[in-house]
Amino acid sequence: MFSVVAQRPLPFTPFTFGSIRPHPDAAPMPSIESVPVVEPEPLYTPSHQPFDALLVLDVEATCQEGTDFQWPNEIIEFPVCLLKWTDKGKTGKASKLEIVDEFRSFVKPTWRPNLTQFCTNLTGITQEQVDAAPHFPEVADMFTAFLMKHGLLHPHTGERIARFCWCTDGPFDVRDFVVKQCFISNVSIIPMPYWIRGDVMDVRKAVGILSGLPQIQTKKDSRNIARIVIELARRGICLQPNTFIHPGRRWAWMGKHGQILEEYCMT
Repeated sequence: MFSVVAQRPLPFTPFTFGSIRPHPDAAPMPSIESVPVVEPEPLYTPSHQPFDALLVLDVEATCQEGTDFQWPNEIIEFPVCLLKWTDKGKTGKASKLEIVDEFRSFVKPTWRPNLTQFCTNLTGITQEQVDAAPHFPEVADMFTAFLMKHGLLHPHTGERIARFCWCTDGPFDVRDFVVKQCFISNVSIIPMPYWIRGDVMDVRKAVGILSGLPQIQTKKDSRNIARIVIELARRGICLQPNTFIHPGRRWAWMGKHGQILEEYCMT
């Protein structure tokens, strides 16, 4: 027959962290104060997005010291980042944008083909770069082909077959510079090219409604602006126009199509 023998309990030894002896080759453990506290990523609700694609534009244009935006600036660089949604479903809600392609070309000015030193210092664009570049009508044709390749324009008629919106840092890129350049180059003034019709989302206005977004840098470019647009979408902001374009806008220096009245351009 088996019997149960009671055993004497072992003596209790208090446990303290000081009794632990690390291996002599082990790295020192960080103090609690030195461990960074990681805040949880806030959750955002995707918004209904009315556009299929966004075109982020940040042109550079000729300029002369002492003039303002009433001057006939000519575009000398035309860079565009094309953004499309990766998570847009049948409901139209989305929050994830990515850059799918870029278009970039220098442009040779015609009215004042020689850049001022002020312009080169401000834009970083050299005379050699614009001298070797195509004129704006050629750039417009190349950009039209770019939009057709990505399914935004009809390959034969050039009409819009997808909903897209321009995104710029401020209103000037499309509202002023592109409209002026289309006049100077006499590019399909009536009607304006399909790719320039519609309104614009001024990213600077959109950033103003949120805090904590990366700021648009002094040395801005289309990629940096695209990065901010992507972040706006991630935060659940509905991306839509907030600036209006008037393709038929006139400036005092405008004569007939392509004609610049020099007497209104004195500096």
